Amino acid sequence: MKKLSDRDKKHIWHPLTQHKLHPTMLAIAKAKGCILTDEDGKEYIDGISSWYTSVYGHCNDFIIERVYAQMQQLDQVVFSGFTHEPAVKLSEELIKILPSNQEKLFFSDNGSTATEIGIKMALQYHFNRGDRRNVLLAFDNAFHGDTFGAMSVSGLSVYNGPFEEFFIAVERVATPTKENISAILEKLENRLQKNDIAGFIYEPLIQGAAAMQMHDPEGLEKILTLLKKYGVITVADEVMTGFGKTGKYFASDHLAIQPDVICMSKALTAGMVPMAATSCTQQVYDAFFSTEIAKGLFHGHTYTANPLACTAALAGIELLTSKAMHDNIERVIASHQKFDLEIKDHPKVARTRQTGTIYALDLAVEMERYGDLRDKLMAHFMSQGVFLRPLGSTIYISAPYVVTNEQLRKIYDSIKAVLALI
Repeated sequence: MKKLSDRDKKHIWHPLTQHKLHPTMLAIAKAKGCILTDEDGKEYIDGISSWYTSVYGHCNDFIIERVYAQMQQLDQVVFSGFTHEPAVKLSEELIKILPSNQEKLFFSDNGSTATEIGIKMALQYHFNRGDRRNVLLAFDNAFHGDTFGAMSVSGLSVYNGPFEEFFIAVERVATPTKENISAILEKLENRLQKNDIAGFIYEPLIQGAAAMQMHDPEGLEKILTLLKKYGVITVADEVMTGFGKTGKYFASDHLAIQPDVICMSKALTAGMVPMAATSCTQQVYDAFFSTEIAKGLFHGHTYTANPLACTAALAGIELLTSKAMHDNIERVIASHQKFDLEIKDHPKVARTRQTGTIYALDLAVEMERYGDLRDKLMAHFMSQGVFLRPLGSTIYISAPYVVTNEQLRKIYDSIKAVLALI
């Protein structure tokens, strides 16, 4: 019988892949905790939580048991006109850990749909109030997903080039630093005079796809304060940063200024099944609350608030809020800090940075985002039994919170080995 990796080639088109250059995929047969096992039995430490999702470890027994029990009770039901216990319970538990101004939740399928809904909320909020605004603001080098609204506010043209003429109107804001914040605020206040900016969508503190660039929280607070003065709806894209990765439940918890809308996915369901949620304030919701049907948010997905996904999310929140998981997060943060002292002054390291459990370093070499050298680095990590996925010259770690000290050391050693090779 053909290997799984060979059978894959016949019909499957993979994401972010130029198949003529990369025809063969690695076949993963199973996963448990922080370990991925391929079809040949080789093991790899999942150093990025499989795109920031499986933060409590793969095939977590606690989550599996909860979802299995729910499968025997209610698997799926349409969420328009119906509701169910897992969705109601999840809304109650999410609101408890979200920033205190969040009141309402809209469920969907993935990170792109979460941000798409946030964008629609911002635009329709003003439309419903008779104040038509058609421009959105977003950071330079932002990434918010692959659907059309999400692409419009994303600034990484490697993903969006063929589609840009179809985008909604978006203008860019530089990410804040102590050096540029005064200029940003002056330019922004002048621009806001036109009163046509509906919303500002941003990745709080960490721009993931932009190679884990981390920006100044004080500067971001000043931007948000100014935007709120002009009635701009602020949309925090916490798809990557949410659920503990920054050392708090949400990156927005590091800021004094709370967003009007928050987008969530990825670790929401702990990597078990797809789901997303977009939360908002009562003020945003009230702009849609009307006897006029057309003022409703007419957006829906077949698997909205799927009971199994809601159950996985509930189990994940129970783990996240436990003392054991809090201690794990603190342990990982401290471990990264210690590793940073070892590595930051290495001649092949241009820069290091850390927020919570996310650690990143830039290599002092010129590299294409998806070029040959990047591929060689990734192949090196895999040969060492470590799954890391460099973003150009940036190597980052976002391992599950349950990663052991020994596994972390193996990840660190694989990075130090790379420095000896380049």
